[in-house]
Amino acid sequence: MIYHFNLCFREKKARKLLVCLFDKPGSYQCFIWFVSVFVATWNVGGKSPDSKLNLDDILQVREESDIYVLGFQEIVPLNAGNVLVIEDNEPAVKWLTLINRSLNKANYVPLRGPRSVGSPEGSLVFPKIKLRKASKALRTENKRKLKSCNCPIGLERKNSKEFCFRCPQSQTNENDISSEDDEDGPNGPSSANSIKYSLVASKQMVGIFLTVWMRKELVQYVSHLRISCVGRGILGCLGNKGCISVSMLFHKTTLCFLCSHLASGEKEGDELRRNSDVIEILRNTQFPRICKTSNSRVPEKILDHDRVIWLGDLNYRIALSYSDTGKLLKERAWDTLYNNDQLKIEREAGRVFKGWKEGKIYFAPTYKYSLNSDIYAGETVETKSKRRTPAWCDRILWRGSEIYQLSYERKESRFSDHRPVCATFWVSVEAMEDGSKRR
Repeated sequence: MIYHFNLCFREKKARKLLVCLFDKPGSYQCFIWFVSVFVATWNVGGKSPDSKLNLDDILQVREESDIYVLGFQEIVPLNAGNVLVIEDNEPAVKWLTLINRSLNKANYVPLRGPRSVGSPEGSLVFPKIKLRKASKALRTENKRKLKSCNCPIGLERKNSKEFCFRCPQSQTNENDISSEDDEDGPNGPSSANSIKYSLVASKQMVGIFLTVWMRKELVQYVSHLRISCVGRGILGCLGNKGCISVSMLFHKTTLCFLCSHLASGEKEGDELRRNSDVIEILRNTQFPRICKTSNSRVPEKILDHDRVIWLGDLNYRIALSYSDTGKLLKERAWDTLYNNDQLKIEREAGRVFKGWKEGKIYFAPTYKYSLNSDIYAGETVETKSKRRTPAWCDRILWRGSEIYQLSYERKESRFSDHRPVCATFWVSVEAMEDGSKRR
């Protein structure tokens, strides 16, 4: 098989690339789209944001991406009430409001509710509405359509071996569709069509919150949207720790985004608990089956997707003493520190994330800071009781071919005891000659 193409990465906007595929039985054409994907993870320490928090720098809004995958941990305090009783969705609505303001700038359409809380100047209003309604208002496409199967039925089998998404839409049973709790009503989404970025998916599990946004014109190519949650907290099953996963078919490529918060602790052996969390998440995450035909390639497991990005507070520490780590920090000896990073050690030993990739780290450890300061906790007398060995807890990894990382960095917000970590990628997706627009 011969691939013929030419590619340029000078702009961060989706680039279309014609690929001619020739084989003995016949030939056909498809397009390769390279889309820019921005990924960010941030443990916000159980704090609810106020209207003055500006996410423009963290989201790098001046360098627009096609897709935004934003994961948070501890958006609520991990107390018994939030873990065992009822989930507090109000902070999630606030984060959606802040993200919407940053991504949609000139086309910003504020969320509305019966009661709202904003700044004294009235520059931003936090609506007092449920997460379900907030999510619906920020979508430009009815979520039922995003979840549905839109597989083409006219392809010949001999020419569709690599694109065998062939089940007709009529075979999709809505009872098999993900039961995410912010379902659209019969009238579809209510957000204005003037916005630039549309919410595609959002899900909260106690303190973990994952949200995916996309350029409005690209949303039409999303289908088979499904969400799965795995709890790994108290009793090994509650949601104070664990993972949220989003699966989708984008054009003809399957994408999976995961946001996790793994076991904490810096005692020797705690890294094995984190390894166990990863193994159980991979084993127990199961996406609902939508396609009914036996030759469908829409995956039900994480590792069966074409492209996967895993982000979150993975909680892996640096296997050095507090004093030795402090000395290396002063010297900015990142390579020496990184060589003692638990995640690097465990990956190289083949005990976790086998086959996954991570970009080289050239930034300071992101945890643990004293609140509203640039000083690590424990460096002053007042914070000695909260001392932790600084570590790169917040990470972004990926798996699959045709994913190219362009940047990997931390951002400097003093909002919590973690610094946000961001990465940008070029990701290729395959589409048929007609663009494979939804039917």
